[in-house]
Amino acid sequence: MERFKFLDENLREALKRTQKIIRRGGVIVCPTDTVYGLIADAKSEKAVTKVFQIKKRPLNKPIPIFVKDLRMAKGLAIINKFQEKFLKKVWPGKVTVVLRAKSKNFPKGIVGKDGKIGLRIPNYKIINQLLLMINSPLTGTSANISEKPESTKIKEVLKQFQNQKYQPDLILDAGNLKPSKPSTAVDLTNFKILREGAISKKEILDKIKLCK
Repeated sequence: MERFKFLDENLREALKRTQKIIRRGGVIVCPTDTVYGLIADAKSEKAVTKVFQIKKRPLNKPIPIFVKDLRMAKGLAIINKFQEKFLKKVWPGKVTVVLRAKSKNFPKGIVGKDGKIGLRIPNYKIINQLLLMINSPLTGTSANISEKPESTKIKEVLKQFQNQKYQPDLILDAGNLKPSKPSTAVDLTNFKILREGAISKKEILDKIKLCK
């Protein structure tokens, strides 16, 4: 498990290292606009399998993915005009949405049995740059073992993965991130809030009203 001290000044080097690992089916721990996340190629069966092994998460609990823009999201999910209005108000940002997947042509663990998929456009430079460079969706799940807490603190993240059988290939250590909850999750097929996180329920409901 390699560790790389990530600073704004070495963004180019960090991108070079992470891109190589992701392209060969590896998994990295990376800072995001919420908590530390496990980032891998969401279309690679090898990579997605490893994410689930690292998290010790059952495959019947799908993980969300990061997309680079609304166009990519539309290629993966069915999005009507009302839903698109809502997405334009919350993306990029700390809101994960669940939509009907256009295709189940993903590794196990991305599209649920109900045919739904979780998507988010993050608002964090290195993730956004990776999405542009790789031009493929990336896993956007928190960097923690299943049932253990997500974290913005690098020592807590490192501690969870030490001495584990399955470990990330690289940890981008950006120190402690700004305190944040995980993203708020909203099922846009029925506008149900699945998890209240970094964005409050009230803010979500206000944005839904603005779309009507």
